[in-house]
Amino acid sequence: MNNKRPNILLFMSDNQSADFIGCYGNNEIKTPNIDLLAFNGMKYLSAYCSNAMCSPCRASVLTGLMPSAHGIHNWLDDNLESQWPDKWNAIGEFDSFPIKLKEAGYKNALIGKYHLGKAWESSAAFDHWVTFPHGHTKSFYNNQIIDNEETYEHEGHSVELFIDKTIDFLKENKDSTNPFFCFVPFNGPYGHWPSIKGRAKNQFAELYDDCELNSVPREGINKRVIDRYSSRVLESGGNLPEQFSGPLLLPNNKESLKNYFSQTSLIDFGIGKIVNELKTLEMFDNTIIIYTSDHGFSLGNHGVWGHGMAAWPSSIHRPSFNIPLIFSGPGVNKGISNSLVSQLDLGNTILNLANAEKLKGKKIDSNSLNLSDENSKNRKMVFMEQEESRAVRTDRWLYIERFNKEGMDYLNAELYDLEKDQDERINLSNEKDFLEYKKMLSEQLSLYFNKFSIPKFDLWKGGSAKSNVSNPRFWKKAWGPNWNTTF
Repeated sequence: MNNKRPNILLFMSDNQSADFIGCYGNNEIKTPNIDLLAFNGMKYLSAYCSNAMCSPCRASVLTGLMPSAHGIHNWLDDNLESQWPDKWNAIGEFDSFPIKLKEAGYKNALIGKYHLGKAWESSAAFDHWVTFPHGHTKSFYNNQIIDNEETYEHEGHSVELFIDKTIDFLKENKDSTNPFFCFVPFNGPYGHWPSIKGRAKNQFAELYDDCELNSVPREGINKRVIDRYSSRVLESGGNLPEQFSGPLLLPNNKESLKNYFSQTSLIDFGIGKIVNELKTLEMFDNTIIIYTSDHGFSLGNHGVWGHGMAAWPSSIHRPSFNIPLIFSGPGVNKGISNSLVSQLDLGNTILNLANAEKLKGKKIDSNSLNLSDENSKNRKMVFMEQEESRAVRTDRWLYIERFNKEGMDYLNAELYDLEKDQDERINLSNEKDFLEYKKMLSEQLSLYFNKFSIPKFDLWKGGSAKSNVSNPRFWKKAWGPNWNTTF
């Protein structure tokens, strides 16, 4: 086996927009180690996720498929696990880039949050498996851990455990003749109650005691967020968990905001610790390091706390979808790229770096990024979806289309001119002078989803979703009372 192929270390944070990292322009949050990766590598300013929920994005990264193709449209609700098939892997029927790496001789490890089905046994794509059984992080402490064939309770911070377990994996593979792929999806900074309720207990809490939080918007609560909360109360029969009250209370909760900041600094510290270990083990020069997040996160932008489904219809604004994306290591030039990038592109970019067979298929939309040229253009458009909402973003426009059907409440489209309205405040969708642009972008959306969706998972054509959706009442009204989720 060619041992000159690079090792690949992929860090993924949980619920983090690019806006809340130092090297992306935030002068309050402290991320020196991530900033150093960006300084020495390629930083993408216009990288976007396919969906603003945890499970769909993770599935899209691994498979190169949109949610309307892999069928996961919402976070996989742990409360429904008893309904899941035995040993269920939500993307088990699809190819994935870790499988391609394994076929090429890589040793694969997942150390962190999986959130794509039952986690008690390793996905076939991974030889080394350290995770926990749930997707929602109620607390960073006292979590059950699945560590290969061992299960135990860990009292300490879960992110710190994943850091230490990553270092252990590196040590174990120091002398291997095979390269490794190590996927480290941290379950932080997260940003939801109860995990960030109150002052942080980690060692970075005092770093933000005097932080003025000027980088956090103060806009009041969007009416759509209030309406969404009310509908969730109705759906739950009045028994809504505390975490769902966060979007109403968190934007002005300084203690929780500082907690979120500190969790980011903890992740940054861990990355620095892992990078130093790579250097100690003399593995650094042959390891490509990637930093990204599963999706964005709004800390009050447009009156929304959280991401996509915090509002109804969903918030498709930049803070929920713009993700950090940094590559550093052999074969990667230094640069800052403003080229449009989809997180779908991660898979084939990694496979190209590994000189492995690419993900192929009519429904796979994964380009290989040119990491040697910051001026290289990747995409003219990126596409996103959030159940009832679909969007296309170009350098000039953001167009958001909503699912509408006769007999249902009409959901308004949105069109923003990004040259004049970078903060996406002025909706031009009903302005006569912009109808031509709206029509063109709407046609692009139709063409894209006709090409890259699979009908049985295309909600807009009566298809279903795996496990759960955010608003089952809406889809039952659209497609009849017999419509239901599937696996």
